[in-house]
Amino acid sequence: SRIVGGTELEAAPYVIAGVNGHVITGAGDQLHARGSFPPDEKNFGVFRAGQVFADPETGEILGKEALEIGGGRLIALENGLGTLSVERSNEEIRIEDRLLPVIEQKITATFYPSAPEGEVSGVILAIEGGVSSVGRLDVVALNRGAREGLKEGNVLAIKKAGEVVRDPVTQEAVRLPAAPAGVLMVFRVFEKMSYGLVLNAQQPIKVMDTITNP
Repeated sequence: SRIVGGTELEAAPYVIAGVNGHVITGAGDQLHARGSFPPDEKNFGVFRAGQVFADPETGEILGKEALEIGGGRLIALENGLGTLSVERSNEEIRIEDRLLPVIEQKITATFYPSAPEGEVSGVILAIEGGVSSVGRLDVVALNRGAREGLKEGNVLAIKKAGEVVRDPVTQEAVRLPAAPAGVLMVFRVFEKMSYGLVLNAQQPIKVMDTITNP
């Protein structure tokens, strides 16, 4: 999956039918898509719109989640109508799913975790798979990205907000200090957001838990 901005997903080619008029397709099938195909692109991912992310503090729209359903190769294109051979699928591909060019991901044998170059303060916006809490080796979406100086390999501390308790003497509401909850490593960075992999979880981690420099 990836984070896209503005109308990128809505402007992408979209599935109109499977071969022989099938409504849903999967790996080993072919499908027809219509739209403006980028020149010289042959490999496409098939995506479906996910949630729209907004910064919880400022309300700024950070991006839209494009959920990858599958992918394949463009084998024919005529008058804006393309035929795609589906090579992989995580679930059934449906009419109106969108096609985006595949982004090559370079994988190296050695990876060097690093600290962010500047101060980072943000939150976990979402958990991949839509579950309510995560643990070690789960993926989370963060509300900080390249514009805040984050890079792939940066390691961040996860902290849980302290509980609000009532002072028994003054009756005031007091928030307790944040408690360490785990460590994550950023593995994919977009302009305003990032994906991180939880490396260690000392306690269940949830949406809106904070991220800071280690």
